[in-house]
Amino acid sequence: MNIRVCAGFLFAISGLAAWAQNARLWLDFEGKRGPGTGKHVVLVSGDEEYRSEEALPQLARILAERHGFRTTVLFAINPTDESIDPDRKDNIPGLEALDTADLLILFTRFRDLPDEQMKHIVDYVESGRPVIGIRTATHAFDLKTHPTYARWTWNSKDPEGGFGRQVLGETWINHHGKHKVQSTRGILAKGQQQHPVLRGIRDGEIWGPTDVYEVRLPLPPDCTPLVFGQVLTGMNSTDPPAATGNDPMMPVAWVKTYRGANGKSSRVFTTTMGSSQDLLNEGFRRLLVNSTYWAVGLEKHMPQRANVALVGKYDPLPFGFGGFRKGVKVEDLR
Repeated sequence: MNIRVCAGFLFAISGLAAWAQNARLWLDFEGKRGPGTGKHVVLVSGDEEYRSEEALPQLARILAERHGFRTTVLFAINPTDESIDPDRKDNIPGLEALDTADLLILFTRFRDLPDEQMKHIVDYVESGRPVIGIRTATHAFDLKTHPTYARWTWNSKDPEGGFGRQVLGETWINHHGKHKVQSTRGILAKGQQQHPVLRGIRDGEIWGPTDVYEVRLPLPPDCTPLVFGQVLTGMNSTDPPAATGNDPMMPVAWVKTYRGANGKSSRVFTTTMGSSQDLLNEGFRRLLVNSTYWAVGLEKHMPQRANVALVGKYDPLPFGFGGFRKGVKVEDLR
């Protein structure tokens, strides 16, 4: 064995050892039987408001337990005590999992990650592999102290809107519904009811307590709206539509294509709905599960009405700043 091969072998071994040593900082779920067998989904949490650290482990369990996907959930980690800390914007261990992943599901907000972590995300997205963005993923990054990938910052001017606008279809604009006052009912886009992402979902079945986000209309030409957000008068699924804010209604879920640096086009699904409480709604869970099948090209194997039953106890906290469970470690979630 020559010196170069030997050095490469030792480097690989050391990398595997480091990965194993840090495995306590993320969750892995081996998929059971199902159409997703053989596909690896990496779910990246990290937001201060909508409890992505609660939502994504539940979604990961559903994908693994009900549909066979292998799933890995990453978290914002406080390195001082290794607790899950959404307020920590500069540390998401385990992003190396993206190097061989089949799908990225991103639910972060204004992260300022160091270059060595951001590189795994950038390399993944530019490779042409699929992406799902949830809620605050439209403004996933705010790279102030780590400027190498500053073009991905939410308010970048070059390219406009950074990662959110270029990859997902829109960046942060504003609240359209009244935050914590008006909830959202999902209205299926006319002519798109047969799209695989909407399979088994009835008009009006999707609901969430999160309000409708504003987007600029029309969305970029490579976006196809699937669900519009009907602004409701209150925070219950049975509340009537609000008198204002529904003419026109804003898209709250759409599909898109993104052409990466290598020239390959990737499938992208974006929803501006989403919080850990939104996952209590069966229609919204089905939207996320369906989009996973579609993103990885398994729509022909998607059930007519996918099993999206919650796995285990799920008692999400209300969304809001500073409201996350303090001192929770990843091992507490296993």
